[in-house]
Amino acid sequence: MEHIELKNKSILITGAAGFIGSNLVMKLIKTGEPMKLVGLDNMNDYYDVSLKEYRLSEIERLVAENEQVEWWFIKGDLADKALIDSAFEDYKFDIVVNLAAQAGVRYSIENPDAYINSNLIGFYNILEACRHSYDNGANGVEHLVYASSSSVYGGNKKVPFSTDDKVDNPVSLYAATKKSNELLAHSYSKLYNIPSTGLRFFTVYGPAGRPDMAYFGFTNKLLKGETIKIFNFGNCKRDFTFVDDIVEGVMRVMQGAPEKKNGDDGLPLPPYAVYNIGNSNPENLLDFVDILQQELLRAEVLPANYNFEEHKELVSMQPGDVPVTYADTSALERDYGFKPSTSLREGLRKFAEWYKVFYKV
Repeated sequence: MEHIELKNKSILITGAAGFIGSNLVMKLIKTGEPMKLVGLDNMNDYYDVSLKEYRLSEIERLVAENEQVEWWFIKGDLADKALIDSAFEDYKFDIVVNLAAQAGVRYSIENPDAYINSNLIGFYNILEACRHSYDNGANGVEHLVYASSSSVYGGNKKVPFSTDDKVDNPVSLYAATKKSNELLAHSYSKLYNIPSTGLRFFTVYGPAGRPDMAYFGFTNKLLKGETIKIFNFGNCKRDFTFVDDIVEGVMRVMQGAPEKKNGDDGLPLPPYAVYNIGNSNPENLLDFVDILQQELLRAEVLPANYNFEEHKELVSMQPGDVPVTYADTSALERDYGFKPSTSLREGLRKFAEWYKVFYKV
């Protein structure tokens, strides 16, 4: 593995106004190291744009406190090839972290176009720009890190999910686009010797997260007195991973690129890797809802006498969903000495406390 210093590097983070992207930018700023950070996001309205604006304002606040970091934000779309090419030309990126994507399994059934544009065409544009960063003998991109997803495992029966498992049977378009990202990255790593690492994230949650995720959506609905639907009659298990753990993992991976070396034929072996980042501790959905409601009461988001039973409905599975996600993170531990460790209660407590303040409950 090639060690990469982040100091004085030019780093692109796509999806910088997104949940994981904004947290990554903030963590990079907090290192106190001098670096050039460029964030790109199209600020689309898949969910409440004011959340994205809030995250950007938090970044701006941190930048104002840290003179070492240069920060630029580009509002634009990954699918805009000319924009991506000019950004690579202007900023000469050393490290690229591609977190921009159209997320969500269920939405991919309603609006497939968004997934093809962002997750396939957009990712292809990033790969092409990385490839051309080496033109005319330039040093080029030292490491491309990109978001994959636990959804690539589909309905795999074998648990925990290992990156050695065969993942050729996606059960949603979203999962198919993420698997495609891994395949495209592999071919570009092989053809052009671009060090790339894919990260399969497992159900990320936390403060200022995505409102389409269960914990956030449940909270919004309970507050309005609506009923929450618990799928597969509560018999789902999810490997919930707190956002700080995800970001710590991403930062470590950024600093360790797969090594460039040649095979017996004298041609490059692809400097390519894929890791799981998850909690390795799947929680039953009903237990998860129980902890969430306790923490919402504790943070006084909901009144002490709230009747949860009246607002819960157990329903059958949805198309594209899977019954269990469970990460085998031994490879990440072995190569980067890191294992997520935040408990579900601790993470949901931080979410509930943030929610109360942000929405002025």
